[in-house]
Order: sequence, then C-alpha cells, then structure tokens
Amino acid sequence: MSELRKKMIRTMQLRNFSPATQKNYVRAVIGLAEHYKRSPDAINPQEIQDYIIHLLNVRKFAVGSCQTIATGLRFFYTVTLGLDNSRVPIPKIRGSRRLPVILGGDQLDRLFASADNIKHRALLMTVYSAGLRVSEVTRLKGSDIDSDRMMIRVEQGKGRKDRYTVLSQRVLEVLRDYWRICNPKLWLFPGYSDQPMSCVNVHYIYTKALKKAGIKISGGIHTLRHCFATHLLEAAVDIRTIQILLGHKLITTTARYLNVTSKTLQGTPSPLDLQQNKRSGSDQ
Repeated sequence: MSELRKKMIRTMQLRNFSPATQKNYVRAVIGLAEHYKRSPDAINPQEIQDYIIHLLNVRKFAVGSCQTIATGLRFFYTVTLGLDNSRVPIPKIRGSRRLPVILGGDQLDRLFASADNIKHRALLMTVYSAGLRVSEVTRLKGSDIDSDRMMIRVEQGKGRKDRYTVLSQRVLEVLRDYWRICNPKLWLFPGYSDQPMSCVNVHYIYTKALKKAGIKISGGIHTLRHCFATHLLEAAVDIRTIQILLGHKLITTTARYLNVTSKTLQGTPSPLDLQQNKRSGSDQ
C-alpha cells in the first residue's frame, strides 16, 4: 500500500468514516490514477475535470456514481493533501431527480408470494414493513427484533446512527415461522459461512421475485423503502414520525414523498374545475 493511500485512509479513520465510504473514496482515487497512469498527486485540476467528464459522457457512469467519485477526489486533494479548494475546482455534479415508482397493495402481496422460500419472503416483507435500506436489513440480528415493544432496532444505519423502526405483527409471525424452520445464528438473514447476506444477493432475491410476480417496473429493492414512506403518508402518519422511522437527517428528504402520495395529489382540484364550479355558483 502506498504512503498516499495510507495517509488518506488515516484521515478518513480520524473522521470516523464508514468502511463503505472509505472504500468508495479510495476507489475513486485509484480510478483516477489508473486512468492517467500517474500518481494522483501529479495530476492537475484540468485533468481531474476531464476525467469526470470522461466518466459521464464516455463511460456513461450514473450521475450518483460520479457524484461519489467527485466527492472522494475532493476529499483526497483538499483534506489528505491539504490543497485549497480554489486549486482543485471539482464541481458538484447535478443530477436529475426522478420520482420513485410505488407499488400498490396487490402488487406487494404478489411480490411476497412469489419469493422462493420463507427466508426470502421474510426478508422482503421486513424491508418493506420497516422501511429499511438494503445495507440495514443485511446487518439485522435476531436480538434486534423486539417483539415486546413491536419495534426493530437498526444498529449503525446510514451516518452511523442507531434508530428504531416499526415491527409489523404480520411480519413477526412470518419471522417466527422462518426462525423455527431455518434457526439462524447471529445474523437474521445470513449469507454464506454465517456471514451477513451480501447486498448483491438481496437485490437478486428482489428482482427474481419481481419477475416471477410479473411486475414490470424499474428500480431496485430500495423501491420497497419508497413504498413504506409513501403508504404511511397516505395513511395520514405524521411526516416527522416517518422521518424518524426512515432515519433521514433532513425532513426535506422525507417531504419529497409528498410528490408521489396519491391522496395528496388526488385531493387537489384542477383550477379548470375550480373555475367551472365558480361559474356554476354565480349562475344560481
């Protein structure tokens, strides 16, 4: 390992960055160095910008991936190397915001019924019913299921924060059946060799059940988290409560689900109808 990489990892560890963040940031710098076949401290700002443009326009990286790479490079040059921001003009990459696809109740029932076995069905139902991120469901332990309080403890979620979310009675019954049949040890949904299930495997389970159910939508298993938030809003649950359950730092992040809540949109009259009603009232 080079001295530069050791220094970068050390500066990230001092800031208590998550292992995933450390891995992504180091990978960003390695990608830049491999592209130019030079040490990253010998690459100039123009070349850094050209590299990001190359990722966007030539290699067709997703905007989210490029944003992570740009943030990792910005950290390396401004924090690890201590350069002034003006000397490393790495812009923030703007991306388009797409509204999430929301599954209806019948579609969710079909999805869960299409899961191959009780372990996969329990996993998918847990993700939806508790609004979990894929990285959170893979790290759940049996001890995190609090049936007395009907809550699920999420340990060290995004931002390294613990939180509690709801435990569905229906999911609890499925989890108990799953426990009796599979008897997991430490991890609630273990992968190979009693290690946590990989996020890739969770995505595969979701897409396979989706295909078997005949549901043709875009997006990955994070769709179930979107459904959780949207369906709670439609059930008139307070948005601040939903923010806490989801573990959002900002309530503005949670508020975006108002854009896809059917009851919010359907309850808003068109101005064309308002004008028609106004005229009808004046005619009487």
